[in-house]
Amino acid sequence: MDDDALPSLRRPLPPAFRRWEVVVAPGAARPYEAGEWADAIVVVEGGALDLVCLQGRRTRLTAGAIVVLTGLPLRELSNPGATPVVLVAVSRR
Repeated sequence: MDDDALPSLRRPLPPAFRRWEVVVAPGAARPYEAGEWADAIVVVEGGALDLVCLQGRRTRLTAGAIVVLTGLPLRELSNPGATPVVLVAVSRR
């Protein structure tokens, strides 16, 4: 994704906020842990991400998608593609 498309993620954040990245390798899945995403806004910066619900249903998010993962009935975050998924999250400290 073009750096100009997400200017607020590229600038330094005020001290009250923190930013982190999560990368999900191609074909891999990451178990969903609700506490990891508490109070965070998450941007899919690259790749395609499947949100896998507890019942097995999937929702696909692609680069540029913005989501809040707090409180969702998810089992895992899965990368169905051939390139890494890059998630950038911002939350209050």
